[in-house]
Amino acid sequence: MSIAVIAGLGNPGLKYRNTRHNIGFQVIDRLASLQGAQWRADARLEAEVAVIVHKDRKLMLIKPQTYMNASGRSLAAVLRYRMLPAQSLLVVYDDITLDFARPKLSLSGSAGGHNGISDMLEQVGPGFVRYRIGIGAKPHKAMDLADYVLSKFTESEQQLLADRMPSYLDHLALVVDKGFETAMNTINQRNASQL
Repeated sequence: MSIAVIAGLGNPGLKYRNTRHNIGFQVIDRLASLQGAQWRADARLEAEVAVIVHKDRKLMLIKPQTYMNASGRSLAAVLRYRMLPAQSLLVVYDDITLDFARPKLSLSGSAGGHNGISDMLEQVGPGFVRYRIGIGAKPHKAMDLADYVLSKFTESEQQLLADRMPSYLDHLALVVDKGFETAMNTINQRNASQL
């Protein structure tokens, strides 16, 4: 099944902009911006929606507005509305188990403590494609996880993400163009040798 929907996970509102948990929004915003796509609010889907054309294919971009922990509710509504299976969905989100800025593509596994993905597994079910971007581990073990993921990126981290952004967008295009298996082999291996 080919990808028809690309979603970035995050929390709506200015106070969450440039926080670690919103890296999915950052990537999807950049993708929409480069294509000149306009976001519009869709109350039925509890999301902001944009449409881009990639190699003559229309792709729906989604930013759930439910707050992170209820992301699945919005994306399940999107798939029902479009009558699509979970396999047609590519989700971009943050991962504390990966080194900072490191991407990884996967198709299965647990939520890994990510509440947005927990809700997706509950509401959408397994099978959606996961593009994870590392935000690094907590600086101190005693630090509350919520405080860490809702903290802002430092200037140097923002610069590194900006430098890596073209690669992230190339990776998403690779998934759309070549499918999961080819994209996974390229993204996960290339990135291991780069970092």
